[in-house]
Amino acid sequence: AARRALCGPGQRPVGRGIALPAGPDLRHFLKAAAAGEPGPSPELPPEPGSIPGAPKVYLETYGCQMNVSDTEIAWAILQKNGYARTKELGEADVVLLVTCSVREKAEQAIWNRLQHLKALKARRPQARAPLRVGILGCMAERLKEEILHREKLVDVVAGPDAYRDLPRLLAVAESGQQAANVLLSLDETYADILPVQTSAGGRTAFVSIMRGCDNMCSYCIVPFTRGRERSRPIASILQEVRMLSDQGVKEVTLLGQNVNSFRDLSEVQFQSVAAPGLSRGFSTVYKAKPGGLRFAHLLDQVSRIDPEMRIRFTSPHPKDFPDEASVLQLIQERHNICKQLHLPAQSGSTRVLEAMRRGYTREAYLELVHHVRDSIPGVILSSDFIAGFCGETEEDHQQTVSLLREVRYNVGFLFAYSMRQKTRAHHRLQDDVPADVKKRRLEQLIATFREEAARANAALVGQAQLVLVEGPSKRSASELCGRNDGNIKVIFPDAELEDAPECGAPGRAQPGDYVMVKVTSASSQTLRGVPLCRTTLSRAAASH
Repeated sequence: AARRALCGPGQRPVGRGIALPAGPDLRHFLKAAAAGEPGPSPELPPEPGSIPGAPKVYLETYGCQMNVSDTEIAWAILQKNGYARTKELGEADVVLLVTCSVREKAEQAIWNRLQHLKALKARRPQARAPLRVGILGCMAERLKEEILHREKLVDVVAGPDAYRDLPRLLAVAESGQQAANVLLSLDETYADILPVQTSAGGRTAFVSIMRGCDNMCSYCIVPFTRGRERSRPIASILQEVRMLSDQGVKEVTLLGQNVNSFRDLSEVQFQSVAAPGLSRGFSTVYKAKPGGLRFAHLLDQVSRIDPEMRIRFTSPHPKDFPDEASVLQLIQERHNICKQLHLPAQSGSTRVLEAMRRGYTREAYLELVHHVRDSIPGVILSSDFIAGFCGETEEDHQQTVSLLREVRYNVGFLFAYSMRQKTRAHHRLQDDVPADVKKRRLEQLIATFREEAARANAALVGQAQLVLVEGPSKRSASELCGRNDGNIKVIFPDAELEDAPECGAPGRAQPGDYVMVKVTSASSQTLRGVPLCRTTLSRAAASH
């Protein structure tokens, strides 16, 4: 978990509400994407009403949860317009790559993949219609001209807010012309696009609650590739979560670049509400935004839909936890809101944080961490860090190392800095930390994180943890894998469970079951244990 794909350093990815393959497959999907590989195509359910001879589309996803979800938005639109989906590249009439721009390595993976598709185009039998290739998402938004002109390989370019236009763009491409739409929208949230469940047995889902970001951190490309913040109407989010509950989904993650700045302006009576305060010691680059229903209201309503559905959210910004702590109070009170919080720090140096335009000091961040731990006893914390940002000195780096030790996160996402055009850092700062120094500092941060995470996870040994079963362990068919409330992976034997009065009849655990597991050992990324019994979220909460 030390390295994982994000839409932007410090910004946890956004996504559309879809039921994806059970946990291990999804984690593998995202891990592969982070390494610059396409995720494996999940098993596709039969498509009711498929039109014989319909053009077949092959979708490949790179990067973050936002892109996983954007893939499903694009597919939902194309499906309604007569396309069929294939998981076999050789069968495809259209190949669409949903891309990431957060780091140079992510973009290079796409250029490499295009070379492979160029050869595939050249080998295509003349009896078949020409293969059409499209680039979607953040890279399309950032590099439209270069993509269209480089080797003339790409037929369609569509930015994150242009997926509704895909049928028209593909029709233009069918006539032999290149077609592009990279216009960013101030209001597009795809709220009316119903999610497409790509796995019949999926037990986890992402629900997009907002798109874009207004924070303008100096290193981050997201505001330039995904546009300004805009939030979905709460009513549409609740409808989607209810639908997922009816489908048997057991865990929903509410997604946004900055979820706790959520602001639904769709209901007139709430448009004059005063803006909430910021966390003490935090600031923004923009003026306070009054009006609208806020994240605490949304979280309250979502958590009431299904008492047996876990609710997570990511990524919040540390600035948007006001002192009245209504969100923190909800997390503490509701048994189905996970006691886990992502607090992206990025650096432990106040000087570097100022250069990043994060809006807080090291001291303010640590005060927030203490406030969170006081408000939610036993909370599991995760964070993001960037190694080698512009002007970072060895002393700055050591302050980040010390922050990792002081806070002792259970989960971390750490990356070397990658300069992105259009960002404030590109215009105002120098990328002056040598690559070998970035690499060394990143390795030290990862080693420190793992050391402290191992200590934090070791504190759970001997405890009973409630685990949502995701499926078989990838390393052993005789073991099952799942996640605890803190989103830490738990491995345990796939055995006949002892009958217990509150757990129902004996039997083997299945994906989607909740199982009490006694932790027997821990590493920096994984817990191992023995299963005690199957149970429910409500029973587990009542027994504590």
